[in-house]
Amino acid sequence: MKLRLLALALFAASAVQAVEPPKAPVKPDLAKGQAIATQVCAACHTADGSRGSPANPILAGQHPEYLVKQLQEYKSGKRKNAIMAGFAGTLSDDDMRNVAAFYASKSAKPGFAKNKATIELGQKIYRGGIMAKGVPACAACHGPTGAGIPAQYARLAGQHADYIEAQMLAFRSGARANNAQMTGVAANMNDAEIKAVSDYIAGLR
Repeated sequence: MKLRLLALALFAASAVQAVEPPKAPVKPDLAKGQAIATQVCAACHTADGSRGSPANPILAGQHPEYLVKQLQEYKSGKRKNAIMAGFAGTLSDDDMRNVAAFYASKSAKPGFAKNKATIELGQKIYRGGIMAKGVPACAACHGPTGAGIPAQYARLAGQHADYIEAQMLAFRSGARANNAQMTGVAANMNDAEIKAVSDYIAGLR
């Protein structure tokens, strides 16, 4: 009898737990994110993640899910960068969500393509790909205006051409190995094609 009552009590408890609504995700704290950005990130990315050194990515307006993913992969070593690994290694998951939300809340300033001679080629690759090489259009994943898709594809519009080119070359060489799809795309592009589409992307808006 006692065993039966115990079993019924355990069943009732599990039933109550089963109907409890899932807890809502904790809302990011923008003030804490700003503090991290100011103390940790500003030297390379500027305080608001805007147009700093062309060697470093613009973070303002980037999808927060994408930023969190990159920070987690720097921390785990899946994405290689000694400097970023050191910084990411000091951040908790909450820290990452907070600083990502802070940068996402900022508006990215528009950029400009610099090389008029390659704009046509860059546009052709971005919007139509390179059919002969099996290179898909960048717009298929990153959108016609470079807005990207949260958690899946980065916002590219206005990004530094130098940074985009460096990442494409890193994907091609295997130095950056945290996205198999981009590794495959870059593997079929030559230097001139990468440079042209990177410059074109810098002027997207």
